[in-house]
Amino acid sequence: QLQLVGSGGGLVQPGDSLTLSCTASGSTLDDYAIIWFRQAPGEKQEGVSCISHAHADGRTDYKASVKGRFAISRDSAKNTVYLRMNSLKPEDTAFYLCAALWFGSCPTDSADFWGQGTQVTVSS
Repeated sequence: QLQLVGSGGGLVQPGDSLTLSCTASGSTLDDYAIIWFRQAPGEKQEGVSCISHAHADGRTDYKASVKGRFAISRDSAKNTVYLRMNSLKPEDTAFYLCAALWFGSCPTDSADFWGQGTQVTVSS
C-alpha cells in the first residue's frame, strides 16, 4: 500500500526559499497525481499545488496566491515530488502535507492516500 512522507519544512524569513519533499514507499508515485495541501491554525485546509500522474500530460496546477512563486516537480528515480517555494510570505505559514490520487489529473481536490506533513513558518 502506498505510504507518503512530507519533509523539508522549517523556519525561514520573508523572501527566502524552501523546498518540500513528498517521498513514497510501497508503490511508484508515477502512477499518482500528487497534491500539496496546507492548513493554518484556525483555518480550513486548502489545496496549494498539484501535478498529474507521470503517464499523462504532466499538467500542473497552483492556487492563485502562489502562482509564480511555487513550483511543483517530479523525480521518478527518487520516487519523490517536490514543492519549491520562493519569495515566501508570512501568509504561507501553515502545516503542509502531500496526498496522492491514483492516475489522477490536475487540477483535482480528491485524494486516495494522505501523508504526514511538515510545518513551514515564515517570520522575521
